[in-house]
Amino acid sequence: MKNKTDHIGIIGGGLGGLAAACTLAARGHQVTLFERNSWLGGKAAQLARDGFRFDMGPTIVTLPSVLRRIFAEAGRKLDDYLDLIRLDPQWRCFFDDGSVLDLQQNPDAMSAELDRFAPGTQSGRRYLDFIKLSQRLNDISQRYFFYKSIGGLRDMIDLKSSIDPSVMRDVLAMRMGRTVAGTVRSFTPDARVAQMMDHFTQYVGSSPYGSPAVLCGIAHMQTDEGIWYPKGGTRAVPVALERLARELGVEIRTNAHVTKILTQGNNVTGVQTAQGEEIPLQAIVSNCDAVRTHRELINGAVGARFENRRSYEPACSGVVLYLGLKRRYDHLAHHDFVFSRDPKEEFDWIYKKGEPAPDPTCYLASTARTEPETAPAGGDAMYVLVHTPYLRPHHDWKRMLPAYRKVILEKLKRTGKMPDIEERIVFEEALTPQDIHDRYHVLNGAIYGLASHGRFLGAFKPGNRSPDLKGLYLAGGAAHPGPGMPMVLMSGWIAADTLSQDVGKPNNVIPLPQRDSEMRNVAIH
Repeated sequence: MKNKTDHIGIIGGGLGGLAAACTLAARGHQVTLFERNSWLGGKAAQLARDGFRFDMGPTIVTLPSVLRRIFAEAGRKLDDYLDLIRLDPQWRCFFDDGSVLDLQQNPDAMSAELDRFAPGTQSGRRYLDFIKLSQRLNDISQRYFFYKSIGGLRDMIDLKSSIDPSVMRDVLAMRMGRTVAGTVRSFTPDARVAQMMDHFTQYVGSSPYGSPAVLCGIAHMQTDEGIWYPKGGTRAVPVALERLARELGVEIRTNAHVTKILTQGNNVTGVQTAQGEEIPLQAIVSNCDAVRTHRELINGAVGARFENRRSYEPACSGVVLYLGLKRRYDHLAHHDFVFSRDPKEEFDWIYKKGEPAPDPTCYLASTARTEPETAPAGGDAMYVLVHTPYLRPHHDWKRMLPAYRKVILEKLKRTGKMPDIEERIVFEEALTPQDIHDRYHVLNGAIYGLASHGRFLGAFKPGNRSPDLKGLYLAGGAAHPGPGMPMVLMSGWIAADTLSQDVGKPNNVIPLPQRDSEMRNVAIH
């Protein structure tokens, strides 16, 4: 191994780590990526068995512009690496009263649909008003929040310029002190429409009753750039990033468990692996959970400062059922929400009581209608996700799963209009909060990193540049800007961009390797 001069280490090969590795390598840095598992991509893994193929984690791509930016760093085009299929309607909603509503990407078309769905409520016109607010919130996020390391309000807005009237208008427009749920319900009196609009923010895995209103900006992101399904499933995203990383000369070490971040004073000096190897490094991007990075890889005074800065609550976890059906349901869209009878009740159980909701919302991905190869002819590879609390000490999911599986299937039978689903299941696997905790090494089984709760500061996560340890940078769902595939990818780019600016351009930029046609055959795990 060379000395640490301009040698950057990436701990964790999830989407954030891959994005950081590609960005740094494209800028000429020597990069080694350490991944403790045998596969890259983190939660964007895949289950393939008995003729069925399931994405195990994320199932859609939103904000493809983030991916395009990462590939553009190397002068490459995303379309040469990934085949994206637009989904419209974006999802189909099944409500407890038996009604069904499609979410359409075009706001005008959606407005007309809402007028038919909820006549006399002005939900159509008010939906357009909500999208205008969402566009304003997204514009503020683009200018103050995205694509730079942010750890709090002071990082977001220069206090010296806060007396500028335009800045003050932006601050007021953020509706600080208001929640997503409160904001949504100010735009529609129809409880079903409100429940649909709440779920624009479910990518962050937090309660709309506890999340800040600024997250309503996600609605514009989705209506503006759309929802996409990559051919081959979302597993195709880390495969494409791995291919790019290898083309750029990134050294990738799988089955490489980093057990310690080495330091001298307040400076990063390298990493130590489970085999006892010490690798000197100039800087590190940790794509591990931010809290577990500090508790398990650093500890000491630096870890204590991180822990004392603020309290860090895990986001929700979930139960995922991977159901191979011998016969698909024609009434489903590619993406569906089978909604709970009462969202307030549901979120109170998950986020306040810390127990699985008795009547949950089920998210479905029915992929065979878009990519028939995911299931045997006529069948379907159905992914069912139900949000649950993050792990509590008394949760024993080996004991809890059989009973909760029945709750989920009863919900699909009743509200999802699938009364014979058990007769159609010919393959089944499950992922529980305990499985998520063990498999992905996240905090208390949280799918989405840290919760976005708090009316004022809920949108803020730990910044991408550590204020406590020089040379340490953070990426992933538990770092700025937060959870969800596009934000995790953005976090990797921000960490890499910040690091690159801090250490400067390499003295000897190595020419990029020639594109290798064999890179197209990177294995899927």
